[in-house]
Amino acid sequence: PGVIGTINCRFQDKVIPSLNTTPGPVELQSLLDRMFKSEVAYALMEVSSHALDQERTAKIGFSAAIFTNLTQDHLDYHQNLEDYFLAKAKLFTNLSGSSLAVVNVDDPYGLRLKGISKGRVVTYGIDRDCDIRAIGLKMDQSSSEFRVQTKNGKDRISSGLIGRHNVYNILAALAWAQEEKLDPAKVNRALERFSLVPGRLERFSSDKGFSVFVDYAHTEDALKNVLIALKQIQHKRIIVVFGCGGQRDKTKRPKMGKVVSELADYAIITNDNPRAEEPGRIIEDILSGISKDNFCVIPERLEAIKRSLALAEAGDIVLVAGKGHEDYQVLKDKTLHFDDREAVKQCLQSRN
Repeated sequence: PGVIGTINCRFQDKVIPSLNTTPGPVELQSLLDRMFKSEVAYALMEVSSHALDQERTAKIGFSAAIFTNLTQDHLDYHQNLEDYFLAKAKLFTNLSGSSLAVVNVDDPYGLRLKGISKGRVVTYGIDRDCDIRAIGLKMDQSSSEFRVQTKNGKDRISSGLIGRHNVYNILAALAWAQEEKLDPAKVNRALERFSLVPGRLERFSSDKGFSVFVDYAHTEDALKNVLIALKQIQHKRIIVVFGCGGQRDKTKRPKMGKVVSELADYAIITNDNPRAEEPGRIIEDILSGISKDNFCVIPERLEAIKRSLALAEAGDIVLVAGKGHEDYQVLKDKTLHFDDREAVKQCLQSRN
């Protein structure tokens, strides 16, 4: 398959770094044309709200569209959450009658999409009655296990991905694969062999008996989902390193501070990608949402990561959030090479 997404675009032996989640229309059509000429059977594309609003994907006939969830993000671009939803909804309202809409009905926006989507709608979830549902979910630091209930019966799934959000992703893939009539045994085997998405709850072990996770979570809801997933794993404390990007939606900053302070045992607030905004001001916005005394501020990101790992003891979990797969840090006048995963490995080696 060909893939077009936030991390990269890839097909066959070609890997092209992504500048945007969804490329501009000329680059996008060129990529699809190259895939077609290379006899790629399936192209899977992450379609951003920006792309839909700007009609970058206009005239593409999608055979299927998948909705996972929608939470506050990109309000520096969209006027409000409703406009954000309406932009996303275009992917589903523009489907043809023969296309497939795979929708998470545990999400309230998914319920709305179910009613307005064109094409055949297949629903999935954990909490509500739906076409494909996960039951009996169990998780530890390295895996998730659950049963999938469909009209054809129940299958057991074991995955190296953890967290409810990843269970939803798996259900979405299963729902699409079932409608596409792919071999269920091959699908289940592929899911069980799939170990990680770079920078999404990517786990690093320490000789000192604690675990470190690097995750892209950079919104209130994403942080909440990741922290709830980690809290379900046996642990002593959860220590979080995070910041907020500059020149982006400012209203989410205190909300992110609040959710981390409430769900984590300790937080180290640092820089993310401040861009042209004053880093101290971004941190002040985060602090305005925190009412507990369970945090410290270390603006330099590498030092913040070092401090988190120095504090960590056997049984603890450290979460380094916000940048995930990114290998850069955008400052006011320059862009530096910085990769949270490299920093974690470096700090772990120094500590060991």
